[in-house]
Amino acid sequence: MRILYERCCGLDIHKCSIAVCVVITRDGKTEEETRRFGTMTADLLELAAWLKARGIEHVAMESTGVYWKPVWNILEAEGFDLLLANAQEVKIVPGRKTDQKDRRKTTARPAIVFRRCWRMPTSSCVR
Repeated sequence: MRILYERCCGLDIHKCSIAVCVVITRDGKTEEETRRFGTMTADLLELAAWLKARGIEHVAMESTGVYWKPVWNILEAEGFDLLLANAQEVKIVPGRKTDQKDRRKTTARPAIVFRRCWRMPTSSCVR
């Protein structure tokens, strides 16, 4: 698989928590770090600071319902390049569904697996 981004992040967003997977590629070796954050504003600001500390610029997220909106608003204001995946499309990817696997799929294969389901929400959609 071709590396598109040397540093990127996948988020699996739920009502009360966000499962996060950061993937960093250095000298052909891939490092993965996972963590879980809350969904309150202070938690989202902590998430943004954590991602910046790791040099992450590209963030892909998947969510059902409207839970992605506050995350999008905070991360967009912090200057991240954001992509949103339709959670229904993530479900059709082969393999057993778990939060860990969702994060990895969202992080590692956006151009291959999710090409048809990425969207950039308009500002009226996010508010």
